[in-house]
Order: sequence, then structure tokens, then C-alpha cells
Amino acid sequence: EMEPLTSKKDVSGCSKGEDCKENGLLVRNPKSALRLVEDGNKVHPNQGEKGEAAQISNGYSGVQSSVPCNGEQQLMELEDRETWSKKIDFLLSVIGYAVDLGNVWRFPYICYQNGGGAFLIPYTIMAIFGGIPLFYMELALGQYHRNGCISIWRKICPIFKGIGFAICIIDLYVASYYNTIMAWAFYYLISSFTAELPWTSCTNPWNTGNCTNYFSKDNVSWSLHSTSPAEEFYTRQVLQVHRSNGLDDLGGISWQLTLCLLLIFTIVYFSIWKGVKTSGKVVWVTATFPYIILFILLVRGATLPGAWRGVLYYLKPDWQKLLATEVWVDAAAQIFFSLGPGFGVLLAYASYNKFHNNCYQDALVTSTVNCLTSFVSGFVIFTVLGYMAEMRNEDVSEVAKDTGPSLLFITYAEAIANMPASTFFAIIFFLMLLTLGLDSTFAGLEGVITGVLDEFPHVWSKRRELFVLGLTIVCFLGSLATLTFGGAYVVKLFEEYATGPAVLTVVFLEAVAVSWFYGITQFCNDVKEMLGSAPGWYWRVCWVAISPLFLLFVTCSFLSHPPELRLFDYDYPYWTTVVGYCIGTSSIIFIPIYMVYRLVITPGTLKERILKSITPETATEIPFGDIRMNAV
Repeated sequence: EMEPLTSKKDVSGCSKGEDCKENGLLVRNPKSALRLVEDGNKVHPNQGEKGEAAQISNGYSGVQSSVPCNGEQQLMELEDRETWSKKIDFLLSVIGYAVDLGNVWRFPYICYQNGGGAFLIPYTIMAIFGGIPLFYMELALGQYHRNGCISIWRKICPIFKGIGFAICIIDLYVASYYNTIMAWAFYYLISSFTAELPWTSCTNPWNTGNCTNYFSKDNVSWSLHSTSPAEEFYTRQVLQVHRSNGLDDLGGISWQLTLCLLLIFTIVYFSIWKGVKTSGKVVWVTATFPYIILFILLVRGATLPGAWRGVLYYLKPDWQKLLATEVWVDAAAQIFFSLGPGFGVLLAYASYNKFHNNCYQDALVTSTVNCLTSFVSGFVIFTVLGYMAEMRNEDVSEVAKDTGPSLLFITYAEAIANMPASTFFAIIFFLMLLTLGLDSTFAGLEGVITGVLDEFPHVWSKRRELFVLGLTIVCFLGSLATLTFGGAYVVKLFEEYATGPAVLTVVFLEAVAVSWFYGITQFCNDVKEMLGSAPGWYWRVCWVAISPLFLLFVTCSFLSHPPELRLFDYDYPYWTTVVGYCIGTSSIIFIPIYMVYRLVITPGTLKERILKSITPETATEIPFGDIRMNAV
């Protein structure tokens, strides 16, 4: 039996201070006297209203109930969800998450490899039509439904709940290798507290006969087999890859890197164990410090001899490159992995916002800051590469051969070592790398924590500290393979295969589920309820068609041309590609498994099961002042 929301019943029978549920309406009595029916400005009809009365904005109708006013568990009023102390805490956390190590090493390399200044055209187009709409969509979803990556699907499209489990597995994979790169940076940081940096000379115990220091005052000849002191410090002292024969023989575990990683996870634990109230304060340091250092390094780089050569190489446009498909694929992949939808982080962070926070403005600000940071980082890197080319009397293209972490740990470290005040610049540079990585780790683990705590509140809601401790221990143990002498090979494999295709698939299905199953009209109504105005046609077209096609394009390009991996002098054998795809599949396999499970446990005919499985089953809380209520 359906009762209209405008119906009024006598609630005088309720005891003072108790919550009463009549005709599906939750009424707080007596002080606040807030009735769901009396706050009409927050109640709207939604999609699917075909003659059914009493539907509210999340798609659930007020059904008559006989629950007495006895304060039982069936009265679905939830406690206030934790929120950010200040708006700036949220913005800094999102910026800190989006701006990571990849902004410093990956964007400059991708830019000069794909046409220099001309690359900015496909990069900007992909950001406008692909990256930013997906970024905005996740912020809006998290803020409206106020749930993590698992339980949010009960309110959107339950059959896609496996996406949440897949996201958690992907985040664990990222934590297993990403923090190892920070352990390398931490090792460099500790090694920098000396009068002479250890990667400036060839007289150290780890050096070989091929070590050649072309920055020395003596006349030296550079041969085909020559290696720089910085390269030997990185490969033979930090990584010790010479003690491993490859992925089939990783060797022992480096105790130095293990201690570095243990200290990093200790910092991470005490930064996030209490929730966003504490992590929101830590990011004031970890998110702002890198910008101070980037500015110092930019000024220093610009004053070095030969800096102009690097800038010219970085930005000189090669318009012919725009006709190559791989340039557009690289642009799409770079903006996607830079902004970072699909890891559950944006959902988690936005879920702690106030309901009427302007997430549209937040999406534009944070994504713009992220893209500009990538662009400026290119100047920081290439002014130094120009200086090295000048010192070596070589072309910049010869100096800029290193890619990925090697660009930072070999090329940039070597340039710093040969600057005046090298110790100071080395310390602040590797501190910057640490802070860039830390807030991204905070974010990735918070995506898992929020997802699990929201899905299993009866188990973990009062035991957050214990769960976070267990999670960090699992991540540390999962990182042990990357701490071996061949750990760099494992990091490269995970980076290329374990997360890339899986995250692309997850976000593609997420965009399809929200736009096509939950409904773009309903989603826009949700945004209107929060912000007061609905998204325009541009956002709707992007969410429904352009962004999913954008993701499909990148995913298919990756799968059709899987990268041929090579690190140092090691060519990855074919079986490692199979292993990489198996690791990537191990996360997204949860999506079809949950779909089958959902259909099996749902009663009714096949058609009824499908319809029930794509229909939201749980109400979204509607805020009334400082009280949050569930429509049931």
C-alpha cells in the first residue's frame, strides 16, 4: 500500500526523544521536529516514476510499515559520517593523490617522445573530453551516495558490485610496488647526508672498471661499455640487480631497502589510522612541499649553462607526430593515469564531503592543477638535461635516453651531483619524491579502507586502527618480491601489466553502469540536488558516449600492442607477458564472478533476477540540516 509523502499522521503516540517511523517516514521527535515530508525543497521525483507515489530522489518509495516506535535497529537512521575538517583538506588530499611521481618522470618523457609542444594538443583534447569528465563523475558519485567503492553499487546498480572488489585488489597491487619506488628514494635521501655524494666518483666498493666520470677534470674517453657513477650506484648499490639473473632468479632480499620500506609504511600507518581528520592535516605538508621544491629546482635549472637546449628539445613541436595513432593513445593514457579515476580514491575522499559541497568546482580546480604541475615538471627535468648535454658535449636526445624511474635516479641525480651545493639539492629533491609518493599512498589505501569499512561496518567500524594495521602489514608482505635483488624487474612488470588494463576496464564498466544502467537523467538529478543546477549537455554527452569510447580506445590499443618490456640489459621473456596478464585479470575477474553470484542468489525468473539486479536496492541518505536520514 502506497502513502503519498504529503500525508500527515499523528505522531503524538511516540515517546519523547524517540525516532518514529510511520508510513515509511522517519521523524525525529521532538526538538528538531524534522519531517521528511516537510522539507519539500530536498524531495524530487526521479526516473521510473510510473504512477507510483511517494518516490524520493534516490528512487525509493515510502512504503507503509508497521514498525513500532521502540527504537529498534529497523529504524534506518545512520550516524553522521565523518567529514573533512576544512574544505582545503579535501582539495589538498585530492591534489596530493593526483600529483605523484608519474607527473615528474612520465609526462616529460611522453611529451618529448611524442612531438614536444605538439603533444599538448592531443593531451588537452583528451583531458577535456575524457579525463576531466570521469574525474568529475567519480567526485559527484562519492559525494552524493557517501559510500566507498564496494557498497556504493547497492545504490547505483547492484550487479556491478564486483567493480568495488576489483578496485580493492588493484589498489593492493599498486601498494605492493609503488612504495618500493619510494624506498629507493628514501635510500638516496639517507645517502645524500654526506659532504660528497656517493654517486659522484668511481672509487667506491660497488664500482666496476667500466665506471667513467666524464664530469671529472681529467680528460676521459667515453666508450660503448662506459657507465656513469650514478648508474652504477643505482644498479649495483641500491638495486643490486647484478646479483639477479632476471624474473626466474630474483635473488635474496635487500635488508637496506626492507628497512626503508618498513619506515615508509610506519609513516603511512600513523598518517591514516584515524581517518581523514588526521590524513587531512598531513597533506598540508606532503601536498604543498613538492611545489616549493619544484619552484626551487626550476629556478636553479633555468640558471644552469645549456638549460635552453633542454627547453627547446622539450617544447619544439613536431607536427607530423599528430598523425600517428600512438601519440593519441599516449595522450589518453597519460591524462587518465595522471588524474586517477578508477582506484576508488575519488569516491572515498568525496564521500567525506558535505552534501552540498561544490564538487564541480573542485573537479576543475584539482584537474587543472594536476595538468599544470605535469607541464611545469617538464621544465624542471629538461633544463637539467640541457645542462648535462652541454657538459657532455652531446645532443639532448642522447642524454634523455633514460625513462621511468631511471630518469630521476640516474640522469637527474647525476646532474644534481655536479651542481654547486649538490648535497642541499639532493636532499630536497629526494624529499620531494618522498612527499609526492606518500600522499598518493595515503589515498590508495584510503580507497580500500573506506570501501571495506562501509561494506562491513558491523565488523570494522569500531576497529579502524586494527584494520589499517592489518592492511599495511599485508601491503608490506606483498612488497617483499620487489625488495629482492631483481625487484626492479618485478616493479616494471606490475607497473605495465597488473594495473593498467585492469583500471581501464574498471572505469569503462563504471561509466557504462552509471550512464546507461543507473541512468544519466537520474545521475544529473543527483548532481542538481547537491549543487542546485544540473550538468549541461556537454557533460551528459561525455559521460554517455565520449568518455566510454575514450576508455575503450585506450584499452584496445594497449591489448592489441602489449609493451615489449626491457629494463637495463634484461629483455623480459615471453612468459612474463602471460604472467602479467594473469595478474591483471586476477582483479577484474571479480566483476563477472559477482554478476553470476548475484543472479544465482536472486529469486525469480531470469528476467526478474536481471531486473532486480540492475535496480538500486539501498536508499541514499538525504541530509536535513545536521541530521542524515535514509529514505526507506
